[in-house]
Amino acid sequence: MAQKIRTDPDVLRVVPAPGEAKLLPKEGEKNILITSALPYCNNVPHLGNIIGSTLSADVFSRYNRARNRRTLYICGTDEYGTATETQALKEGITPLELCDKYNLLHIETYKWFDIGFDHFGRTSSPLHTEISQEIFLNLGRNGYLERQDKEQVYCEGCPKFLADRYVEGICPNCGYEDARGDQCDGCSKTLDAVELIKPRCLVDPTHKVTTKLSSHMYLRLNAIQPQTEEWIKKSWKKGKWSPNAVVNADGEIIDSRLKSGLQPTPLTRDLKWGVPVPIEGEDVHGMGGKVLSNYLPEWKQWWFNPENVDLYQFMGKDNVYFHTVYWPSVQIGDGRDWTKLHHLSTTEYLNYEGGKFSKSKNRGVFGPAAKDTGIPASVWRYYLLSTRPETADAMFSWADCITANNNILLNNFGNFVNRALKFVASQYNGVIPDSQDPAGPYSPNDPIDSEFITTINGLLKDYIDALDVVKLRLGLQIVMAISAQGNNYLQSSGLNKALMAENPIRCAQVISRAVNLIYVLAAIIYPYMPATSDSILQQLNAPARAVPEVFSNDILAGHTIGKPEHLFKKIEETMAEVWRAKYGGNEAAAASPAAATPDPLKAAPGQSKKKAAAASKKGSATPVYTGPKSDEALALEAKITEQGNLVRGLKAETKTPELEEKIKAAVDVLKTLKGDLDAELQRLAATPAN
Repeated sequence: MAQKIRTDPDVLRVVPAPGEAKLLPKEGEKNILITSALPYCNNVPHLGNIIGSTLSADVFSRYNRARNRRTLYICGTDEYGTATETQALKEGITPLELCDKYNLLHIETYKWFDIGFDHFGRTSSPLHTEISQEIFLNLGRNGYLERQDKEQVYCEGCPKFLADRYVEGICPNCGYEDARGDQCDGCSKTLDAVELIKPRCLVDPTHKVTTKLSSHMYLRLNAIQPQTEEWIKKSWKKGKWSPNAVVNADGEIIDSRLKSGLQPTPLTRDLKWGVPVPIEGEDVHGMGGKVLSNYLPEWKQWWFNPENVDLYQFMGKDNVYFHTVYWPSVQIGDGRDWTKLHHLSTTEYLNYEGGKFSKSKNRGVFGPAAKDTGIPASVWRYYLLSTRPETADAMFSWADCITANNNILLNNFGNFVNRALKFVASQYNGVIPDSQDPAGPYSPNDPIDSEFITTINGLLKDYIDALDVVKLRLGLQIVMAISAQGNNYLQSSGLNKALMAENPIRCAQVISRAVNLIYVLAAIIYPYMPATSDSILQQLNAPARAVPEVFSNDILAGHTIGKPEHLFKKIEETMAEVWRAKYGGNEAAAASPAAATPDPLKAAPGQSKKKAAAASKKGSATPVYTGPKSDEALALEAKITEQGNLVRGLKAETKTPELEEKIKAAVDVLKTLKGDLDAELQRLAATPAN
């Protein structure tokens, strides 16, 4: 098929996709190094883990590639430590066998979600051991290590020292009988395992438990603290850190540990499963280092190049201290010129249907289970990213997930792409007509479409501004706003056979500009939904485009498109109850026979049967409408998007009684708008086509 694409340097995406080629940073250019929190290799990740680190990092990685920036995204499984030993004991296998098993499950899960790493490694690799030991020795040479002898809990039956997770006993503060070695769930006080009364080994409670003196190497964080604070004060502003547990919006250090003074912290553990400490005469302890990469022999060009490389890190809020205080202190103490944190992107927690994810209770969607639902990875990615908990905890909801697919992806984004491309295929035999527009940027002073072109240019600027500072959820909202503009453009321009007959030049202009907007959408949706982007490019018969700064005529007259296909399919609303029962936990599964045979009249948690019946009736009576939308429907969609953003903004503010009233009123308005849109779409679906 003939391709006629503008090939100026700013048009095509030339930086390879994740893992396709081994890149090195280039002096004088913006080089992006990305890491995400290392998933523990003792279980499979759930949806909250995925949105909190690996998926968010993948979006930013793909965005920078779509800006043609040299980008490296690395991650890997965190395999050493107590958690792994504990889980291996439970499963009756060795720690290495456990890590081999879960490493494959992690890789399988991320691959299915289209999360692309340039390298996904393991902390048990030989290079990780070498790097960790080198850091340890440098800390010692620079005077930042000290040996301390302390009493620790010891099990004579195992026989070994017991880490906090291995020991329980009576709390010395409140008398709670099942206090853990690190904290009491009865009074919430932090404990030292040696403080427990009548300590017992969790591996075998019949074992005799005592205390013994144990020697460990401690990192003198107190000696490094002045340099760490100086680095934080300089870096938070340069990297535009969002307010977190370490600094506030003014860059003031608020971390309680820093304010009270850092204390020496142990680098070694009484474990067999870990990196051997490189000191002659010492017992073999595990040293907790962090993975770097055996991505390529020249890895130091990324990790010791702060002048040319910006490091972005993605993780949940519980990891903030490690990556803003502890690890930078290690890098400072090591003495070499490390590439340190530039920007930290953290999330709050994603909860599940009113509760928390729990593997032990079989509650929530874990790892490969997402694939089992039949929902495509692109839809999962869209929903998780649209609800990314950036400023407050968010809640996963099956009903909301289905609504996002049917109302936004299918009726907004997919409708625009399919409508325009089907018109080209059916009315122009798949060939882009001559719009008489010159190649290159559209003029904002266009005599007919100046407002449309100016609006798209403004939204593209907003998109780039948002993604550059890692506002991922906002960027996705802007993508959908651009597709809504496309729908509105086709409707307001009156694209149909009559326009083609009465004003062929204007019709060619409308369809050409619409197709080029679809080309823009393929570029800006790529970070979020790469498979959807690939499908659009295939239908356009066009190479991957870089994210543009302005709207331009890039797919030229005479270009032949591919075969138009629907990007998304409807998900039946009744499936929410099926999945709610299947993934709601052991108790929900036992109590709900609806898992096998969906009952659309069954009330959801907190919903009356009367309301459930009404909702079901409404859902069954409102068909999915994929045809041309009326001006009223498009206006309602725009109002819903605006009102939804208002509600989300209010919910992110500090809660007060007055604010709660505002939120309630705003939600009521949103519900009314959605009801009006449903009614309008139902009217359109019932109206015979002309």
